[in-house]
Amino acid sequence: MANTHGIHTIDTGFVRPRFDAAYLVVENGRGAFIDCGTNFSVSRLLVALDEAGISVAAVDWLILTHVHLDHAGGAGELIARLPNAKLVVHPRGARHMIDPSVLWAGASSVYGEAVMEQTYGRLRPVPAERVVEAPDGHVVELAGRRLLCIDTPGHARHHLTVYDERANVCFTGDVFGLSYRDFDTANGPFILPTTSPVQFDPEALHASIGRLVALEPAAMYLTHYGRVEPVERLAADLHLQIDAMVALARAAHGRPDRHAVLMESLTDLYATRAAAHGWGQGRDALRQLLGMDIELNAQGLEVWLDR
Repeated sequence: MANTHGIHTIDTGFVRPRFDAAYLVVENGRGAFIDCGTNFSVSRLLVALDEAGISVAAVDWLILTHVHLDHAGGAGELIARLPNAKLVVHPRGARHMIDPSVLWAGASSVYGEAVMEQTYGRLRPVPAERVVEAPDGHVVELAGRRLLCIDTPGHARHHLTVYDERANVCFTGDVFGLSYRDFDTANGPFILPTTSPVQFDPEALHASIGRLVALEPAAMYLTHYGRVEPVERLAADLHLQIDAMVALARAAHGRPDRHAVLMESLTDLYATRAAAHGWGQGRDALRQLLGMDIELNAQGLEVWLDR
């Protein structure tokens, strides 16, 4: 569990090592979690508190970047273990935390009940009086440390980014893409956008990335996965790829085998870029690591096309 400026990176254990992160920010003996993984991640978050020397009673906040289940599925279970914590969430996501039945039904219709139980565990409601809605500009105070909530749509309309003024870093959820450490080379991190269903919006995503870069943060903390920099180079990579992915989606539109075509063309795009980045393990290894992300990106692009 690395620690910079009181920021602890926690591997939630979802899918594989170094795939899904939650963060613990500690200031003057008080704590805030940012994202929390699934129900099965809660024990790891409690261990992280022990390692940081923080009691459950000293956690004031759980801030969610958005309510997709790999970020927020364990929120109800975690809040139940934190007697003094409030849950902070985008106004569009609050009702789904208080009553997760719609969230559950939507995901279950895609994956099936059995897979949902096995992957995320049953979602536990968060009491309404413990939920704080965070519109654009909302500030969370952690023992005098300001955590600014910024409305950042593009990946999801219920997405916020947390700007930590003290550390000059952003906790970006999925809006600043994903970057697995498996792809790091001498050229630094390799990054790609995440366009998973159902609310991908390319113009909003470009604007959100631009807004975060304008803060001139030293680094970004991604849920998938960890701290990345340099910010400007990574942002430029994301802008290029958003446009490339949209072009590939448009090219595949109207074809009877649209999904298969899009899967192949996205794989080609990422494999070519990874090779240019100095990653030498080849297309099959890339597909092994990014298979689920390519599938979700293709689906999200298709939902956007159909809209």
